[in-house]
Amino acid sequence: MRELVLTEIGHLAVRDSPTPEPGPGEALIRVAATGICGSDVHGYTGENGRRFPGQVMGHESSGTIAAVGPDVTGLEVGTPVTFNPVVVPAEDAATYAGREQHHPGKHVIGVAREIPAAFADYIVVPARNVVTLPAALPIELGALIEPLAVAVHAVRRLPAERLGRVLVIGGGPIGQSVVIALRDAGAGTIIVSEMDAGRRDLVRQLGAEVIDPATGSVHDALVATGGLADAAIDAVGITPTLRDALTSTTLGAPICLVGMGAPQVSLDAFLISTEERSLIGSFTYGSNDFTDAARIIGAEPELYRALISREIDVAEADAAFTSLAAGDGTPGKVLVRFDRNGDAR
Repeated sequence: MRELVLTEIGHLAVRDSPTPEPGPGEALIRVAATGICGSDVHGYTGENGRRFPGQVMGHESSGTIAAVGPDVTGLEVGTPVTFNPVVVPAEDAATYAGREQHHPGKHVIGVAREIPAAFADYIVVPARNVVTLPAALPIELGALIEPLAVAVHAVRRLPAERLGRVLVIGGGPIGQSVVIALRDAGAGTIIVSEMDAGRRDLVRQLGAEVIDPATGSVHDALVATGGLADAAIDAVGITPTLRDALTSTTLGAPICLVGMGAPQVSLDAFLISTEERSLIGSFTYGSNDFTDAARIIGAEPELYRALISREIDVAEADAAFTSLAAGDGTPGKVLVRFDRNGDAR
């Protein structure tokens, strides 16, 4: 089979490897499409220190069941699926159900360097982490479920009563998914602060209002168009965006930090303490968030197709990573298709 290997920082190569076989409790998935996550790009450039030479990355995927381990039931060969990449030990799966991200010994497929992941023709995953795709969902759209699950979890970290007027900072793939998750949660007005015109256009298609922070204060723009936000989600995660979240929300507002643009940020403590805002962290998702994300995508698949900016062949992946790392202006998701132009070997 083919797999994309990070041979060195800043370079991916296609390598032939034996097709893996599923063991007890495992399923083999024939990958159809894998999305390029921002964390993959930052790993490719060496920025985040969470990807390593020799690693096969990829965790936003869809495909079909190719085989299952000898003790696995309920998964038929050929079934369209995706998989939840957050894995806890089997013996703790019941105890941590719905909060798998809190397990101290969890690993994340695509991040764990020793586990070959989804930029490949085939991947082996625990059968308990497989999620069947909704009926009639085009298989490539299944690769959008994982980033949407991140957004679903982030929105659920906010109190439901604070979703009347919500500011989303960052209109990239996670910010776009946050708009979808907010809509599903019944949010009132959704405003996205985003500098890139293409991304502003995309989130407008999803039903959000937009602000261009390059033209002036986000605070002032909100005041001029209906008032400060009741809550905010920072899908970028750097000092300036976190400050925008703190200064553009009402007193007592909750702010969810889901973006990981920088490992360290500075903030004005008085905007939290004296104005009683809450800063809430959000990382990945629980299994319920993941299955609900599949339901949301399945309900309006053609609307969410707008999230995909382009689909590329395996041989084009290295060039795509280089281009994305250089900030090529791609507004949405880039999918690497493993189900066309070349047989899986």
